[in-house]
Amino acid sequence: MAGRFAPRPVTRTTVRGGEVTVSAPVPRQTSAPRTRTWVPEGPLDLGLVLGPLRRGPADPMFRAARDGSVWRACRTPAGPGTLRVSARGGEVCGEAWGPGAEWLLDRLPELLGAADDPGAFEPRHRIVALARHRRPGLRLTRTGLVLESLIPSVLEQKVTTDEAYRAWRLLVRRFGEPAPGPAGTGEHPMWVMPAPRTWALIPSWEWHRAGVDDKRASTILRAVRVAARLERVTALPAAEARGLLEVLPGVGPWTSAEVIQRSHGAADEVTVGDLHLPRIVGWALAGDRDADDTVMLRLLEPYASQGQRHRAARLILLSGSVPGRRKPKMPRVDIGRL
Repeated sequence: MAGRFAPRPVTRTTVRGGEVTVSAPVPRQTSAPRTRTWVPEGPLDLGLVLGPLRRGPADPMFRAARDGSVWRACRTPAGPGTLRVSARGGEVCGEAWGPGAEWLLDRLPELLGAADDPGAFEPRHRIVALARHRRPGLRLTRTGLVLESLIPSVLEQKVTTDEAYRAWRLLVRRFGEPAPGPAGTGEHPMWVMPAPRTWALIPSWEWHRAGVDDKRASTILRAVRVAARLERVTALPAAEARGLLEVLPGVGPWTSAEVIQRSHGAADEVTVGDLHLPRIVGWALAGDRDADDTVMLRLLEPYASQGQRHRAARLILLSGSVPGRRKPKMPRVDIGRL
């Protein structure tokens, strides 16, 4: 009897008792990557430079491998792309896959801080000087992309980082697409964030399930409707770009600074309105654990003339000098369970 009948297709029982044919997975063909080699001037620490692009330890668009390489999946103006960056000796090797491969490789030096000028920074405090001495490979990345930093920054408004990272992870994995190349396969594949139109079509209940309230979801929806215009602000000076971003309802000084620090590599755009940063800077520079934004900006004033307040704040954070906790952690509320 064998061979008389065609194989029965694999099916899945639905909630209503019916059966739906499940198509067999199609193996993805991974083409050879495009490559580029770049020699940086001076020391370069990939983890320090690219670390701000990571949104939590399980970010589906970022991966730090055990061999020291860093993988990044993103949506470029040319399409989805995956970039693997590794450092050997005094040179950096970039490998890229997907339609956005050329775009990523063209901007590899800027991504790794080639447009940054660490030599323009002169420490004014001992703790800052020690942090710079211990972290000589710190450079400020410039991604040249706005939306990929704006959306997760909006998700981080008024909630704990755990809640924001969870929302980002769930939304990207559910509505994004597998990263091109080998990173998009395997047990833990990487993902490229959704296209602007896909963000705009996410149903309201999916935002709710991800723990995103209406206010933040509405801000993201307004942003993706003008995504093309937002991406063009990368050609403008950092201060002017921040002003244009803040025209968008729901985007304030905190959010615009978080975006411009990454998209422009802006060394002077310090974050104001943060819950923790003023207290950390106040404690490190003046022993003031109750410092607010006004006090923080006053303490960072010596770096304003250099245009380096953001770099000074980064070094303070890297110093590890933080005040002891006196209050319980902010409670985590998952609105998706309400």
